[in-house]
Amino acid sequence: MRIVRGSIGAIIFARALRGFCDGFVSVLMPVHLLALGHSVATVGVVAAVTLIGSSILTLAVGLWAKRLRVRAVLMGGAALMIATGLAFFAVDALWAMLLVAFLGTLNPAVGDASLFLPTEHAQLANLAPAEQRTSVFAWYGFMAAAAGALGTLAAALPGQAGIDTRYGFLIYTLAGLVLVVLYARLPLPATAHAADTPAPPLSSGARKPVFVLSALFCVDSFGGGFVVQSLMAVWLFDRFGLDVASAARVLFVMTLLGGVSHLMAPWVARRIGLLNTMVFTHLPSNLCLLAAPFAPSLEIALALLFARSALSSMDVAPRAALVMSLVPPEDRAAAASLTTMPRSLAAGFAPAIAGAMMAASPFGWSLVAGASLKAVYDLMLLVVGRVMLAKRGSAP
Repeated sequence: MRIVRGSIGAIIFARALRGFCDGFVSVLMPVHLLALGHSVATVGVVAAVTLIGSSILTLAVGLWAKRLRVRAVLMGGAALMIATGLAFFAVDALWAMLLVAFLGTLNPAVGDASLFLPTEHAQLANLAPAEQRTSVFAWYGFMAAAAGALGTLAAALPGQAGIDTRYGFLIYTLAGLVLVVLYARLPLPATAHAADTPAPPLSSGARKPVFVLSALFCVDSFGGGFVVQSLMAVWLFDRFGLDVASAARVLFVMTLLGGVSHLMAPWVARRIGLLNTMVFTHLPSNLCLLAAPFAPSLEIALALLFARSALSSMDVAPRAALVMSLVPPEDRAAAASLTTMPRSLAAGFAPAIAGAMMAASPFGWSLVAGASLKAVYDLMLLVVGRVMLAKRGSAP
C-alpha cells in the first residue's frame, strides 16, 4: 500500500512540475514571440501548431500503449521536454520555432495536452481503488493547476529582471531533467502485451463509448482552443492595456481558482453524479466567459473571468473517472489517448482563428466564439451522456 501511495504521489508530482512549466511557457511564449517582432496572429499560429503536434504524438502513444514500456514512454517524453526547451532557447527563425512547436512538448495552456497523459491516467486508474479514483484525478488536476498558477506568476520574472525571455526556456529544460530522474526511480509495470503480440487499441465493447465521448469532447476543446492561456494573456494586453506582470497576476488567480475547482469535484460528484457535475458546473462557467468581453470595465471582466475559473475545471476529474470506468483496465491507456488526442487536435485549429480575430479587433470575439461552442457541448453531453449511462444501467 505504501508503494502504491508513493507511486501515485510521484505521478502527481510529475504532473505538477509539468503544470508549472505549462503555466510558465503559456505566458513566456507569446511575450517572447511579440518581443521578436511577430504579430498576435503569429502567436495564434504557433499555439495551434503546438496543440496539433501534441495531439498526434499523444494518439501514437495511446494506440501503441499496449506494446510500449511504460517507463520508456515517460522517460522519452521527459527527454523530448529537454530537447524542446533547448531548441526554443537556441532558435529565432519562425520556421524553426514552428518546427519545434510541432515536434516538441510546449503547451500554450495549463491543461495537459501531451504524450504523458494517456500513460499517467492509465497508471493512476490502475493504482487507485475505484471508489477513490475521482479524488485521485482531482488531486492530479489540482496540483497541476496550482503549480501552473505559480508558473504564470513566475513568467513575469525574466522581464522584470531585465533578462532575455529566451533564458526562461532553460527552466523548461531543467524540469525535463528532473522528470528523467523521477521516472527512472518510479516503480512502473511493464506493458500488458509483449511487443510482438498483436492487440487492438480498443476492445470491441470499449469502442462505442470512447468514440462517442471523443466526438463530444472535440466540440468542447475546439471552443477551448479560442481561449488558451497564451491568447488570454494577449487579450488582456490588448483590451485593457495590462503589462506582463499584471496579466501574469490575473492568470495566476484564474489558474489557482481552476485548481480549487478540481478539489471540489469529488464532493459534488458524490452527491449529483459524474455527468451532472460535468454539465451543471461547466455551463455556468461558459456563460461567465461569454459575458466577459461585454463587461464595461476591467473590474467586471475580471469578476466574470474569476467566476468562470472557479467552476471551469470541476468537470476534469469526473470526465477522466467516467472514461476510465467505461473501459476495462487493458484499454485505459488507449481510451485516455483516444479521448485526449481528438480534443487536442480540435483545439489545435482554433488558436490560429482566434489570433486572427484578436488581430482584427481587441474586443474579444474569440472569447464569445469559444464560450458559445463550449455551452453547446454542455447541452449535447447532458442528452447523450444520460442515454449512454441509461443503457449501461449507471447513475448519471
